[in-house]
Amino acid sequence: MDNKSAYLSRPWLAFYEQGVPAKPEIPLRTVPQAFDEATERYAAQTALVFHGREISYRKLREETDRFALGLVKLGVKKGDRVALYLLNSPQFIIAYFAVLKLGATPTPVSPVYTSHEVKFQLANSGARVVICQDILFDKVEKSGASLDHVVVTNIGDYLPPMRRVIGRSFLGKIFTELNVPAPAMPKRANVHDFRDLAATAKGELLPVTIDPMTDLAALPYTGGTTGNPKGVMLTHYNLISAQIAGEVGFTKLEPGKEVALAFLPLFHIYGQVVIMLGGLMQGATLVLFTTPDTESILEAMERYKATVFYGVPTLYEYLKDHKDTGKVNWRRLKLLISGADTLHESTMKEWTQRTGSSITEGYGMTETCAAAHVNPLNRPKTGSFGVPVPNVMAAVIDPETSEFVAPGESGELILNGPNIMVGYWNAPEESAKVFMEIDGERWMRTGDIVHMDEEGYFHFHDRSKDLIKYKGHSVFAKDVEDVLYEHEMIKGAGVIGVPDPAVGQRIKAIIVLQPEARGKLSEEDILAYCREQLADYKVPQIIEFRGELPKTDVGKVSRRELREQHDERSA
Repeated sequence: MDNKSAYLSRPWLAFYEQGVPAKPEIPLRTVPQAFDEATERYAAQTALVFHGREISYRKLREETDRFALGLVKLGVKKGDRVALYLLNSPQFIIAYFAVLKLGATPTPVSPVYTSHEVKFQLANSGARVVICQDILFDKVEKSGASLDHVVVTNIGDYLPPMRRVIGRSFLGKIFTELNVPAPAMPKRANVHDFRDLAATAKGELLPVTIDPMTDLAALPYTGGTTGNPKGVMLTHYNLISAQIAGEVGFTKLEPGKEVALAFLPLFHIYGQVVIMLGGLMQGATLVLFTTPDTESILEAMERYKATVFYGVPTLYEYLKDHKDTGKVNWRRLKLLISGADTLHESTMKEWTQRTGSSITEGYGMTETCAAAHVNPLNRPKTGSFGVPVPNVMAAVIDPETSEFVAPGESGELILNGPNIMVGYWNAPEESAKVFMEIDGERWMRTGDIVHMDEEGYFHFHDRSKDLIKYKGHSVFAKDVEDVLYEHEMIKGAGVIGVPDPAVGQRIKAIIVLQPEARGKLSEEDILAYCREQLADYKVPQIIEFRGELPKTDVGKVSRRELREQHDERSA
């Protein structure tokens, strides 16, 4: 069998759970149609729980339709982009689906963005309407973006009555990390209150003709690991494809019977598609958290009898040592998923020892509507991010020659499937760089260096831009980080390459020690440990201790920021 056939034969299908189809049919429907079907089917059931307040599917539908009418009053129409600058809340979900019902496109903005970053996304996307949290309104104002309307909402509007009474202290706890007081709203004709806008809207919501194959359903932005973030164009067909893959792939999950905690940010593709879209389309109850308050999450796990847990590696790393983790019966859960970053084997091993449960690792990108791979629940493989989800094809090529490499050899992951983006917004040159054609099929280059084993399971090595070139050797930052994480006295690590004309790049490890190790474990101790575990050319030449590492919005160690910080100090 030649290298190409090794992938096109899809060896991973042998390990799909029984009953999981390789190519499930994707209905030609829009996201708002799917939303309306779900809210009708599960009308009486609880869709959202927000700090104790329960909102039924029927109520969610009513609120969404009313808010959509309010947006019509502001002139929002098919083809418009509407920015959602919101924390996790009922308002995010209501606004998201309301925008879609008008044939417009939501473009979620990270709540931690600065006014400069907000301005870039608003200008780049062409959004003229912003729906924002009151405590974030100041950043919208300071951005200087040209806007037609700003709709402002307060998190307290959807709190239970008792919590609204004690709102100041309660909201103060929620917004501690943002450290931004809610400003007084200016009295301007183009600034509107979220609830007032919906309450005063009149008329009937008229249907809009939407082509699922070509019309955009969402315009999320990538994290901007290189240069400015890029808008990712996702059609209704893309999102429905992703939702169907999750629906048929997780056979243990039962429509209308699952409870999931929604603390991962909904502006991020993971929370947006896997949790919000996937959960609501299947009648799940989503327990919403505005911020990932660990104690509240663990308490809610038992109070609401959660059946599904969606996390990221840094959260599992933290929870495995948390004093209250043992209070949760993790074995009861049907599914524990880890995504958005690589799960270190040491974390998984210690998690299982502590809880008696297993974490299922997956892989995806904004460009793939979140999931592209996941480990089969009946046959997971430690150290692998799994196999392609239904309807997705994957292969590995030489990044220089674009030739297929043999199973077991590392190269760049390429993907083909109905969940893959149309392209980058207003960036044809960037889009052209990531797409390639093979036998008439369009494939997307991911920039991730991986290999596929003989059974069709894929294993992550690194992002291509994180590959370190030292004296002609290729060193994957992740390989060095994995070894560092195995050290019981190391709490966190980030590895980068720093320029050095003599050797190309030197390997620098930025390390956070466990509290009890600080002042006791030296640079030489770490280097001696690395020499025992790594080939000479992989041993870091520079060690730096820090109290914390910069993280992305979903908890990844930001190697980009580490590189930038090094460059600033070296300048």
